[in-house]
Amino acid sequence: MLPANVFATEDMTVLAEKVTHFIDEWHDDAAHARLQYFDKMAKDSIYIGIDKTERWTRDEFKVWAKRFFERPSAWAFKSFNRHISMSEDRKIIWFDEQLQTQMGICQATGVIQQTAKGFEIRHYQLSLTVPNELTDYLAAGVKKLDEKNAGQVQK
Repeated sequence: MLPANVFATEDMTVLAEKVTHFIDEWHDDAAHARLQYFDKMAKDSIYIGIDKTERWTRDEFKVWAKRFFERPSAWAFKSFNRHISMSEDRKIIWFDEQLQTQMGICQATGVIQQTAKGFEIRHYQLSLTVPNELTDYLAAGVKKLDEKNAGQVQK
């Protein structure tokens, strides 16, 4: 068992660099369809995708993503703007990032826990970016699709 303050002694700049490397490596694992991608997630972690139905535990996410990891590249997210913060004891780290993706620019937030074994992603949420000028248009389109799908279920 590590002393409670073992992480608090690490320089914040050095720790932020390690976290940056960890997240970049996680994204690179997906870009090269390496299953280690899922090993970087805590067993009870949550991944929230862009669709309203996409809320998975790590193992559920792994099952859903299996077909993507059978290709040479599952998906390629390249961070170009990331902010990292951490608790005073440096055990809990949270970040937000903007990503260059095949869907265009996305945004994401994540929570990482530092353990004796290293970093683990506890929570990650991916979002599409929508210009404010398109919000009403997009919301109307989503409402129309939901109504159409609700009508199909009732038949």
